[in-house]
Amino acid sequence: QVQLVESGGGLVQAGGSLRLSCAASGRTFSSNAMGWFRQAPGKEREFVSAINLSGRSTYYTNSVKGRFTISRDNAKNTVYLQMNSLKPEDTAMYYCAVSQRYSGVQIRAEVYDYWGQGTQVTVSS
Repeated sequence: QVQLVESGGGLVQAGGSLRLSCAASGRTFSSNAMGWFRQAPGKEREFVSAINLSGRSTYYTNSVKGRFTISRDNAKNTVYLQMNSLKPEDTAMYYCAVSQRYSGVQIRAEVYDYWGQGTQVTVSS
């Protein structure tokens, strides 16, 4: 069993920055691929970014490339999402997830086994 707790969300003006954190506990964190997803009101959940177990391979959805950076600290069992140049369309609940079955970068939600409760990000124009 893995427990994930996100933090770092909040209200920010367009152009601002936020850093999301996702702290994992339970089973071995360093063996798992991690990802960030988001869901805006009335919309389906969408992939944002993913990172492999070593942290050396990452992937981003096109809309956040160049603005968001995913990273992980396996010693602290934590994955981060640095979000810069935020836009109103980034407003959503952000969720982190971990895959127990895969160690490489994964973009499909169905391969993730555990999810956090989410942290709200609101970007005002």
